[in-house]
Amino acid sequence: MLQRRLLLGAALASPWARAAGEDAEALLRRGGVVIAFRHALAPGTFDPPGFRVGDCSTQRNLNDEGRAQARRIGEWFAQRSLKPERVLSSPWCRCVDTATLAFGAPQVDATLGSPRGYSEATSAESLRALRRSLAAASSRSGRFEVWVTHMFVLSALVGQGSSSGEGLVLRARTTGAAKGEIEVLARLAIA
Repeated sequence: MLQRRLLLGAALASPWARAAGEDAEALLRRGGVVIAFRHALAPGTFDPPGFRVGDCSTQRNLNDEGRAQARRIGEWFAQRSLKPERVLSSPWCRCVDTATLAFGAPQVDATLGSPRGYSEATSAESLRALRRSLAAASSRSGRFEVWVTHMFVLSALVGQGSSSGEGLVLRARTTGAAKGEIEVLARLAIA
């Protein structure tokens, strides 16, 4: 059986790791959240010059370790009988492949795409759309969504970085003065 460790942020101490996984699992069961994953391991930085979103041969892709990581994510969810209401993915191949290996074929959503290569206006428009989608998902108790995206998107959305294959459990506040504010409730990394 594969050994798994759940990590809270960069903490590697087992008491924290155990608590992080339990918190994420409880939040997913309660619903009204999105778990937004950075794609699994795809070595390198940025896509090569002249890459095309629809052509995987021109992009940075998952390696064997990244594909195994994506499968472990899916196994973690399956072992806990956690089934997302829907799975959305950036159109980049490394995101689609992560989502497919973990959960099955995703719905491709351009708003989850990396802002590199797009105008700042498009990025701002995409972030507004993601905030609206997160607010809608946050109002649905008992259900959760999975998003697979990029470090840049997660950083712009919540102001925090993430590791390859790490998921951030997100919720938008639905009431009060902080309505619409995005909260990172838990972090989930399956090693």
